[in-house]
Amino acid sequence: MRTRDEHLAWAKQRALEYLDAGDLSSAVASMGSDLKKHRELGANEHLLYLGMMRVMEGDARGVRDWIEGFR
Repeated sequence: MRTRDEHLAWAKQRALEYLDAGDLSSAVASMGSDLKKHRELGANEHLLYLGMMRVMEGDARGVRDWIEGFR
């Protein structure tokens, strides 16, 4: 199993690949799904909602900031 930091870096990388391909909704969905796959992380539904708000606004920069903001 990856450490928390390794898993988070992996999740961010995968989400950013979707974002760079122009698929904002998959970027947010991927990040949420991957966060749930590690016992020390998890995805708060309110945080996912914030990411999806950026998607609905078509705000690619906002989605990037949302993904990169996870610590």
